[in-house]
Amino acid sequence: MKAIWNGEVIAESDDTIVIDKNHYFPHDAIQKEFFSPTETHTVCNWKGTASYYTIKVGDSENPDAAWYYPEASSMAKSFENYVAFWKGVQVTK
Repeated sequence: MKAIWNGEVIAESDDTIVIDKNHYFPHDAIQKEFFSPTETHTVCNWKGTASYYTIKVGDSENPDAAWYYPEASSMAKSFENYVAFWKGVQVTK
């Protein structure tokens, strides 16, 4: 699977996990130069507290377009630190 935004492959892996129709990529599959952490956090009742990244490619930024669970709940440990996308990031084979 590949995650593409603004014409750039920002993550790629054969080892994604699909949860709630989202592909979660292993943390080492993201191209870290395109990601910067934000102060945004949300809480999911069964996954835990999510942290977010802003994606920057060229001069374009996509705030909070990627999220992950750095300390997932016991029910979500299998994808702790895996990264998922939204806000126009295209995930494809």
